[in-house]
Amino acid sequence: MTEISAMAVVIPAHNEQVLLPAALAAVDRAARHPALASTRLVVVVTADACTDGTQEVARRAGALIAPLDARSPGPARAAGVALALHTLGLDPARVWIASTDADSEVPPRWLAHQRACAREGWEAVVGTVRPHRWPPALGGVIRDHIRSYEAAGGHGDGPDLHPHVHGANLGVRADAYEHVGGFPALATGEDHALVAALQAGGHRVLRTRRFPVLTSARLTARARGGYGAHLERLAQDVRLPG
Repeated sequence: MTEISAMAVVIPAHNEQVLLPAALAAVDRAARHPALASTRLVVVVTADACTDGTQEVARRAGALIAPLDARSPGPARAAGVALALHTLGLDPARVWIASTDADSEVPPRWLAHQRACAREGWEAVVGTVRPHRWPPALGGVIRDHIRSYEAAGGHGDGPDLHPHVHGANLGVRADAYEHVGGFPALATGEDHALVAALQAGGHRVLRTRRFPVLTSARLTARARGGYGAHLERLAQDVRLPG
């Protein structure tokens, strides 16, 4: 098995100047884990149809910027991966791609865990998320959602552990990613499509509840049909103040 020598964190962003700093700070903390001392890391922010200060936030944090005008998560993630692989210029079998979102905060051991999974021979890691920063009026709805979300599937680690797929907590070895055609050009569900293609292609996919990613419970979702949109639907019957 070829050893991973570089990792790329890819973050699509559409007008995310408010939440992106926390996302990048969390990635920076994860990148400083001692287990990654000899691993090269690049961070790419795909600035997709941004009209705010998203690019400047990314630039100040030292991230690479992939400008795009698609307003679509599939092409945005794919563009970020393409820039990362071009920048690294390595054999794809030696590169691990970690995907998260601009409204999300990864835990400190997130990258080290994915790196360890790659060393064990896993070609993709499919993680979970946990909402945070929800409006107080939605407390009951969100807590019910969390209980239902965490009860889905089995326990422990394994291919059938949980049914969830999130671009905010996903990792894949670059050669496996390229073998199945990468993120498709979809406005929603590009993460599900990639994982389905990896499984259909016989790649080793680990579903795990370890190291969930915190993701915003805001009610103005950027992606139609994504996790944020799901939370919006759950909140439709709740009357918010003001």
